[in-house]
Amino acid sequence: MKNTKLSLALAGLLALSTSSFADDTADIAELKQQVKDLQEMTQTLTDETSDLQTGFNYTTVDVNKRYKGLGPAASKVYYSKSPLSIGGYGEMYVSSTKNEDGSSSSQTQVKRFITYFGYKFSDSIVLNSEIEYEGGGVTASGNGDEVKVEFLYIDFMQNKNFNVRLGNFLVPMGLTNEQHEPTLFTTVQRPSTAKYIIPSTWNESGVMVYGEIADGFEYKVSSIVALQTSASGDKWVRDGRGGSFVVTNPSLAFTGRLDYTGLNGLLVGASAYYAPSASVTNTSETTDIFMFDAHLDYKVKGFRAYGVYTQTSRTNADKIATLAVPAAEKANGGYLNLSYDVLTLTSLEYKMPLFVQYESLNAQASVVDTLGNSVTGNATNTTTIGANFFPHEQVVLKVDYAMSTQADTISASLGFIF
Repeated sequence: MKNTKLSLALAGLLALSTSSFADDTADIAELKQQVKDLQEMTQTLTDETSDLQTGFNYTTVDVNKRYKGLGPAASKVYYSKSPLSIGGYGEMYVSSTKNEDGSSSSQTQVKRFITYFGYKFSDSIVLNSEIEYEGGGVTASGNGDEVKVEFLYIDFMQNKNFNVRLGNFLVPMGLTNEQHEPTLFTTVQRPSTAKYIIPSTWNESGVMVYGEIADGFEYKVSSIVALQTSASGDKWVRDGRGGSFVVTNPSLAFTGRLDYTGLNGLLVGASAYYAPSASVTNTSETTDIFMFDAHLDYKVKGFRAYGVYTQTSRTNADKIATLAVPAAEKANGGYLNLSYDVLTLTSLEYKMPLFVQYESLNAQASVVDTLGNSVTGNATNTTTIGANFFPHEQVVLKVDYAMSTQADTISASLGFIF
């Protein structure tokens, strides 16, 4: 009997002890959580105090956020919690070329360093700008290297369906012109189609209206300063850009763009440009210019396919031509790039897409003499193979080998966004 009573007493003490221990464990866990919450609150207050003192916080690039077709770094201001946003990108490369005639050359260059400055006057009024330092500086060469304003505009954002952009902005044509940051395309150099026919980087002054017309369908309509094309040469379109510099006696052009992004990883669309009375440099003639493109960018797991096809034409080429030099009348070109990130087959967190790109370019697909006789130009076809390596999602190392009938070029580059 005594043993029974003793056992019951011990059991009671053990139960009390266990209950007390459990309570103590719960109290300790609760105290630890409270300490953690206080630490996070203290860090938040510290960050906010620093923001108040400096005027902004250091917003990092989110590579998955792109505002209405802009690149991730150019989009920073739209997602920043701070009024002031600073970003940019850079490219430097080395290349070696062997020409069809057997001659060779090589070069290296700090190609571009770009700074983005953005400022939010309010949640609905946003300033965005890009300043470009190209070719290592204004005296680097005689090839047009310069320091210039690449865009400078203010967005008046109303809702997802209707917004207004005023100022100097990137013309919404093709893929590369609005998304020309080096982490967004695989080749060392931008596609030639995006240089000679859609003359990237192409920025003009004007007004744009943009938004969504339905879920997954985005539009952009703008009125801008028209190209002032040259009479002939592979750069007859590219030479016509006004950019942010003085444009004398400008005429108007109009653009329209429609994209579908309703499926995850898919961008497909088309854009068009029309200038009804554009001038031609060193002549008294005017011309109608029409440009259109169809574009695609599709990503699924480690695979990506992107490309553009575009055409440009103008009227009155016979009047622009001289007895000695026919005038360019049409240009066309396109490219298709296929890549696969082989590191998706491993557990590594890095990215290493291998790619192949085929491009066909005919910058003077048709030239016309003073009698109206048309001659068809020859296209340049280029196949490029290469690889990218991303040690960080904002830093890319590239190497490629471009093969054409005119020359073979091997290149390597370093690119980054911030």
